[in-house]
Amino acid sequence: MIRSQILRDIAPILKGHLVVCNIGIPSQELHAIADQPSNFYMLGTMGLASSIGLGLALVQPKPVVAIDGDGSVLTNLGSLPTIANNPAANFILLVIDNGSYGSTGDQPTYAGRKTSLAKVAEACGCEGVIECQAEDTARVLQEALDSQEMTVIICKCASGNAKEPVITMDPVVIRDRFMKAAQA
Repeated sequence: MIRSQILRDIAPILKGHLVVCNIGIPSQELHAIADQPSNFYMLGTMGLASSIGLGLALVQPKPVVAIDGDGSVLTNLGSLPTIANNPAANFILLVIDNGSYGSTGDQPTYAGRKTSLAKVAEACGCEGVIECQAEDTARVLQEALDSQEMTVIICKCASGNAKEPVITMDPVVIRDRFMKAAQA
């Protein structure tokens, strides 16, 4: 199972929730599968979806799901201790770990080799860390939302991208409609 298939599986669960999605192809895939005003698509800030998602969760009560990739989390490992030391019960970090930098040509990441992002998150102090296989992601995500506890989900899946068009929506439009959804 590749990331786009996971996004299709979880799209009904994400409906109406505040979602911050990783840069590049993951955002393109989510936009094509289930665009909604409460989706914030990252268009050029690798490694910051988890940080933006946490910040949003800390300042308002609605559930926030940050969809990040293993490459982006490895690029900003400082986000994991920040998440651990600033817990927000309404925050879920979903790391889709395909062992590659999917948006730049599927070059392998260390998470696809010896590095366990679940163990790194736990070592940083994150509680509620769950590693799952791709086919279990929807169930695990729903359980995390139902628990109303901060959760870090590491979803292991195959590398690969769906062919989806670039998001042509202006970044200001993405921001403005997301802000309205967050305030509603």
